[in-house]
Amino acid sequence: MSDTNHVSDPSAGNGRGPIIPKSPNEALKPERVPEPPRRSKKARSQLVIFLNFVMTMVVLVCIAGVAGFYYMISTFQEPGPLEANAHFMVRPGTGVAEIASNLERNGIISDARVFRYVTATYLRDGSTLKAGEYEVKARASMKDIMELLESGKSILYSVVLPEGLTVRQMMLRLAEDPVLEGDLPAELPPEGSLRPDTYKFSRGSKRADIIHQMRVAQQKMIDQIWERRDPDLPIKTKEEFVVLASIVERETGKEDERAHVASVFMNRLQKGMRLQSDPTIVYGLFGGDGKPGDRPIFKSDLAKPTPYNTYQIKGLPPTPISNPGRAALEAVANPWRTNDLYFVADGSGGHVFAATLEEHNANVRRWRRIEADRAPANPEVVVDGQPDGEEAEKPPKSN
Repeated sequence: MSDTNHVSDPSAGNGRGPIIPKSPNEALKPERVPEPPRRSKKARSQLVIFLNFVMTMVVLVCIAGVAGFYYMISTFQEPGPLEANAHFMVRPGTGVAEIASNLERNGIISDARVFRYVTATYLRDGSTLKAGEYEVKARASMKDIMELLESGKSILYSVVLPEGLTVRQMMLRLAEDPVLEGDLPAELPPEGSLRPDTYKFSRGSKRADIIHQMRVAQQKMIDQIWERRDPDLPIKTKEEFVVLASIVERETGKEDERAHVASVFMNRLQKGMRLQSDPTIVYGLFGGDGKPGDRPIFKSDLAKPTPYNTYQIKGLPPTPISNPGRAALEAVANPWRTNDLYFVADGSGGHVFAATLEEHNANVRRWRRIEADRAPANPEVVVDGQPDGEEAEKPPKSN
């Protein structure tokens, strides 16, 4: 048994070395930290450094791109700054960049760049922003505005050109329209060649385009109705068809009378009688300008020789006297089958018809009494084509 004393190592068995006692001075000295391991030559390579920089930049750019994309999409879809509905005009040929700048300039959107770039991504399928005048709703987002301009649903205006107007009267209405642009044609279209209708158009539309549309529509309608005409008509050409329809159009504005009036003129043509239509006298005297509203037809007008005075000429005048609508064309293409040869106003906006001269003269006297009750009689004024004290033309005697 040994007498030698020893200190047991508390760390024994746990893999640590023995504890070495230190003097107080040695304990106060700072311990020396081991130097970090040197970077390998591969880690110090310039290429690796550059690649690390590039990767870092790519990550930063991706983060910035995602943030920017989120900002643009959210801005594109959020309500806009417009406080009240406003009209916005897109001129033909205007690009997205200019549209965006104009929208921002007018306070309709908050950022032209966002509208420009996001809209460009939406329009990659070949769609475009269409010209026109648009109503932008208050607080509309850029997405709402883009969809509106892409749809082409612009504000539509209209010009009303009713049946029975002459070409010159229609041109005057087109010239006075404040929205239409462009000049009228130097040479007026032929009388009867324009379709009466209500025409819708957007701001910036040309007058010449509306006129072309009217001519094409009228010719198409005439062709269609002419193909469905009664084969026994005394008129043989499409031109005569339009001429007579223009007279019927001017004789009555009542829908249910047109075919009856047309039958009277057909019967007169078949019997070789003059048409004796007042509107043809007016056109011969005043042309396409029309008769002044306060100017009646006088007895002396019936004797004035013009190519349109159907009291003087037999058959039809040389051209239409107005632009007939569908109802008048249909009436002439398929008139009623009657024996009537005369008609005169009935005092209620319509006409009363007669097959004989005696009946007609009685109807005329009745109409004159109605007129006498309304205003003092003027012996120089013609009543429905028949001057006071004269009889209507008698049908020629058959051989």
